This record gives sequence, structure tokens and C-alpha cells, in this order.
Amino acid sequence: MLYYLFHYLDKFNFPGAGLFEFISFRASMALILSLIISIVFGKKIINLLKRQQIGETVRDLGLAGQVEKSGTPTMGGLMILAAILIPTLLFAKLHNVYVLTMVLATVWLGFIGFIDDYIKVFKKNKKGLAGKFKVIGQIGVGLIVGSILYFSDDVQVHKKVSAEYVLSADEEEVTKEHSAFKTDDNSKWISTRDMTTTIPFVKGNEFNYNWLIGDSQKSYGWLIFIPVVIFIVIAVSNGANMTDGLDGLATGSSAIIGLALAVFAYVSSNVRFSEYLNVMYIPFAEEMVIFISAFVGACIGFLWYNSYPAQIFMGDTGSLALGGIIAVFAISIRKELLIPVLCGVFLVENLSVILQVGYFKITKRRFGEGKRIFLMAPLHHHYQKKGIHEAKIVARFWIIGILLAVFTIVTLKLR
Repeated sequence: MLYYLFHYLDKFNFPGAGLFEFISFRASMALILSLIISIVFGKKIINLLKRQQIGETVRDLGLAGQVEKSGTPTMGGLMILAAILIPTLLFAKLHNVYVLTMVLATVWLGFIGFIDDYIKVFKKNKKGLAGKFKVIGQIGVGLIVGSILYFSDDVQVHKKVSAEYVLSADEEEVTKEHSAFKTDDNSKWISTRDMTTTIPFVKGNEFNYNWLIGDSQKSYGWLIFIPVVIFIVIAVSNGANMTDGLDGLATGSSAIIGLALAVFAYVSSNVRFSEYLNVMYIPFAEEMVIFISAFVGACIGFLWYNSYPAQIFMGDTGSLALGGIIAVFAISIRKELLIPVLCGVFLVENLSVILQVGYFKITKRRFGEGKRIFLMAPLHHHYQKKGIHEAKIVARFWIIGILLAVFTIVTLKLR
């Protein structure tokens, strides 16, 4: 909203109004405001939740320090959502298709998580929202997001090709603005609306979902792309939910992932960096940098109160939204195939539960008694059972997350 105001004032040479034309300025302001909302207003929100007796009901699993957490305010995800959405609405271009998609995914998944927390806290039902309804909600997000990204005319990529490249019938040259940009090797940019994505570690690292069904006319690629989007949204949002079991673990991990995604978004939306790194240039994706800056600020600000010992928990309101945001963002900037690496912490947490449950059922069926791979799943509880302090487990997971994020960024040149 402020962008439109100052864009109008800039026509009258209003002092400082021109700053709002710069992505770096608006992204910085979004980051700062999200931190202010989280930290300054966070304490008031915690006190409000305490007065309303909105506390976490903790099951006794025999873990160290677990009983002491009972009664800690939950549903702090509302604070995270506010710290993401308010700066985005103030500083981003609201007509941008990517911004609208991210806001939609954030609100939708946050609402699903809120219903789950509401049932747990106010209805005193520890099971919360039935799993099938969560999945239906996640499928709905994936369906809408996938449809927007595949069918919208505003979603396209510009790829650099050699001067000898002959454009196919359904591809158009880029606008004059981008056509005028001359590359050093006498190549040029072409614009395409197909859902080309990035394959990490591979030279000439582009992959088109249409290839999987031999669709040369690019008419039915959505049959592959939309189910892929749905799967990724479900997997990453549930992975973040599984990771949210120790103070600050999901919040810190999400902030680290967000920083890496910010780098990818900025590089992909800048024509100069895109040419230098030989990656796809995604027009209009620069507004995503503002959104992800608010996301990182919200996570760091929430960590102020969520780090050990936590004064507030995010609940499913936060964890489902964080995972879904990461998934949709990565898909939007054509980096979804990097998710297994970038979100490695979420992945192993998810896999540990799947392996534990699967192995237990198989051994029980074969031997009459279920056996376990881990002392407890998700994986962070396994280390708790081994006697490692919660804060040390979280710090080590963060370190692993940082290493994975750095390695993911290196793939820009590592092929």
C-alpha cells in the first residue's frame, strides 16, 4: 500500500519517495517492520494469551523438561502471520501475481493450522483437526497455487539462448526492455510460459514438466505439475510441523531456509545476475524478495520468545504456514527440486517418523512384536532420549541447516 502512495508522491518530487522504487529499500523495511511486530508486540500477545489461558497441553512422553512446558501459551503462529502479512501488504506491489499467490498460501495454511489449534485449546480435543481435513486443505492450496503458476499469463521465465536458436511457434521474444539487453556472448533472451524448472548439479540444468508426458504443444503439462505442487506443499508443511517439537527448532530452521530462498529470489529476478550465473530470469519475481524478507524477520523475531526456554509456541497455526510458504516460494522461483537439500532438516524429521511407523508395523506383523529404529520419533526426540540437552540439539540442527543452505546456494555455480 505504501508503495503506491510514494510512487504517486514521487511524481511531485516528494523527498525520499523515490526510495520505494528500490527493491533493496522495501525489502529492508519489510524485514525491520516484521522484527518490530514480532519483538515489540510479541510480549503483549504472550500476556494476552496467558490471560485467556491459551496454553499448550503437553503429553508426558518421558522427555526431560517436558512437563515444565505445560501451560506455555500457544497459537503464537498468529504473531508470525501478522509479522509476514503486514509488511508485505505495506511494501510490496499487491497486483504482483507472485505476491498474491504467497499471501493466499499464507492465509490459507495459517487458517487450517488455526482451526487445528482452536480445537485443541478451546474444545479440549488433543487430536485437533482430523488429519484428512488437513490434507484436504493442503490439497486445496496446492491445486490453486499450481493452477495460478501454470495458467497465469503473468508467470513466465526468460531463458538465454544462442543467437542461432530458432523460436518455436508458441514462444515469443521478450519485451523490448529485455530484448535490448545484450549479453556478452551474442546470445539473447526468449520468453516462455512453460513450467521449466531447475535441476541442481547438472549443466544445462533445465527441466520441463511437459517432457514427462511427451506434450510438445505444452497443453497438458499441468497434469504433472499441479500434482507435484500438491505433493510438495503437503510434504514440506508436514515436515515443518514435525520439526516443531523443540524450542526454536522449526523457527530457526525456517529462518535459515528463508535466507537462502531470498538469495535465489533476488538472483532470479535480476537480469544481470541471471545472465552472469546462467540461470533463468523470472520477471516480476523481485517482489518475492520483499515477502521473504518479512518471512525471515518474522521467524527471527518470534525466535526472541520461542528460543529455549520458550515463552510461547507457534502451534500448527505457525508450523503449517511456515512449511507451506517455503514450498510455494521454492516452486514459484523454480527451485522446488532443491527442497530435499535446502529443507534437509524437515526431510529427515519426516522420514524418521515414516521409517519408525513403517518398521514398527512390519516387524509387528512378522514377529508379533513391533520394533523401533529410533528411541523415539521424530528424530529430535531420539537425541533427547539419549540424554542430549534440548538447546544443544537445536543448535546442532541449526548448524546442519546452515550447511545445507550454503551448499544449496553453491549450486548456482556447481554443475
